[in-house]
Amino acid sequence: MTLFRKLTLLAAATGIGISLGLSNDGLAAETKWKMATSWGGGPLMEIGAKAFAEKVKFLTDGRIEIQVFPGGQLGSALKVSETVRKGVAEVGHTWMGYDWGRDKTTVVFGGFAGSMDSERMLHWLYEAGGLEMWRKFRDEKFGVISMPAFIRTAEAFLHSRKAVRTLADLKGLKIRTAGAWLEISKTLGAAPVTMPGGEVYTSLERGVIDATEWGTLYENISAGFHKIAKYVIIPGVHQPVAPFEMLFNKKAWNKISDRDKALVELAAKMVTFESWTRIGHEDAKALDFYRKAGNVIIELDESVQIQAKKLGREWAAEQAKGNPWFAKAWKSQQEFEELWKDAARYRNTKG
Repeated sequence: MTLFRKLTLLAAATGIGISLGLSNDGLAAETKWKMATSWGGGPLMEIGAKAFAEKVKFLTDGRIEIQVFPGGQLGSALKVSETVRKGVAEVGHTWMGYDWGRDKTTVVFGGFAGSMDSERMLHWLYEAGGLEMWRKFRDEKFGVISMPAFIRTAEAFLHSRKAVRTLADLKGLKIRTAGAWLEISKTLGAAPVTMPGGEVYTSLERGVIDATEWGTLYENISAGFHKIAKYVIIPGVHQPVAPFEMLFNKKAWNKISDRDKALVELAAKMVTFESWTRIGHEDAKALDFYRKAGNVIIELDESVQIQAKKLGREWAAEQAKGNPWFAKAWKSQQEFEELWKDAARYRNTKG
């Protein structure tokens, strides 16, 4: 049980109106927000969107109450930023890369084949200016307040009905994906499509697609892809990391106090770090789960992994040529990776 959960239960037992949406004085919440999401369920909903709403309620002593809606109920699951900007929902939880069609810089923040791993991404965001750049970009280009809220380690590369061992095996493969890999996989001969998470299982089951990427090994257990796709291919060379975001309508955000803004930001940061540790731990158990379920685990050769990252970086270099924001964010990440190039020598020990 997490510390936050223990505190929540203690608060409930001692009469603080956390679970009832009341403040310490027994008054109704001062601010009630609706949250649009891109998720129908699973960890992104439970330890992402809903966990954030619980933390905000707890930290603000019930002053801010957020009602969480599944993807598609308040607007398109893939256009949450638009739903929030228009004020249909005051809050949104999504992956920034879904907006890559408007500006491909979104995948520099949201992760793509050329990205660094999740530990480095966290340090870049919170210690090396990434967060400030993230927020300025979202405000300037999309007119919303944004901050990281939830982060993945490397995803599973594919849950597939066909064996995939090399990038050449992607030729002709109908895959569900999103962001930069839509474009990169197409150059490899794949037939990529994108769709909301709620549509992926039935599409895979019916053979509309041959394979899908979605989340990490642990996250995909609840999705049930292993029941209809024999092969589990690792690691997620298309997505070494995936930070998600919490969006806020600017008018709604400006109505709350500076103190509550700081508490909301704290809640988002807590969700980000707690999701990282939870997923990291649960992923460690997942391969054994898939083996027992009868799946075949395929690990991509190291040369394939290196090739995929090379393709991602070549793609990024092309995007940076005509997009100042992309160039700025990508340059910052590359400089950060250069700074950290010797990290393994002084952080890791042998044996």
